[in-house]
Amino acid sequence: MPSRGYDQTPTMYSPDGRIYQVEYALETVKRGTLAVGIKGKDCVILAVEEKPRKLQIANITQKIFRIDDHIGVAAAGYIPDARNQVDEVRFFSQSNRMVYDELIDVESVAKHIADQCLTFTQYAGVRPYGVALIIAGADLNGPSLYLTDPSGAYLSYDAVAIGAGTEQVTEFLEKHYKKDMPLDDTAALAVAAIYLASDTKEGIKHIKMSQVKTAPRLFEQVSEQDLEKHAANAKTKFP
Repeated sequence: MPSRGYDQTPTMYSPDGRIYQVEYALETVKRGTLAVGIKGKDCVILAVEEKPRKLQIANITQKIFRIDDHIGVAAAGYIPDARNQVDEVRFFSQSNRMVYDELIDVESVAKHIADQCLTFTQYAGVRPYGVALIIAGADLNGPSLYLTDPSGAYLSYDAVAIGAGTEQVTEFLEKHYKKDMPLDDTAALAVAAIYLASDTKEGIKHIKMSQVKTAPRLFEQVSEQDLEKHAANAKTKFP
């Protein structure tokens, strides 16, 4: 069905109750490379597929960002929009630390990002954010995992995938995910999910991973050595 001009602004509903610009933004997310978040017993893992160009510096991830010491995000879609959201929520998180002298909880970060997305669907002259974020962290409630999308929705998950190949990877996670998995199994499952949707089924050059444990609550990038170990485990445990 043609949009018939109802896609000219995000503030206008079509007669069948659709907001086309939000749907277009969601389609942008689907065209991004895969990002996966998985919650384990005492950790949360974020993994993304990145294919650097030949002369690009490859040891810097473009799709995983630190929000605070204990929280990070993985993005799929239009990455410049992700950087804008990350800058905003970093300020929000640090303001919370200054005012209350405590770490912000993960859900508050997810809700703030979702509210920011919603705002860009309510005014003329703007467009919705073309990116979805997986928010991972550890707070007083333990490990947490949330997903935000351009519509302004945010939901909590045990395991979630965004980007190209999401349906296939989601079915894979539903089949293999188990609650209270140790860190090694959680990371191996994330690598196996990337392999499933990627054209590259071997090696780690196209995979970036970060993790946050409940003790200490520190969001950190997984080293290449550990990533190779997780990739080997993925071949064994999730062939």
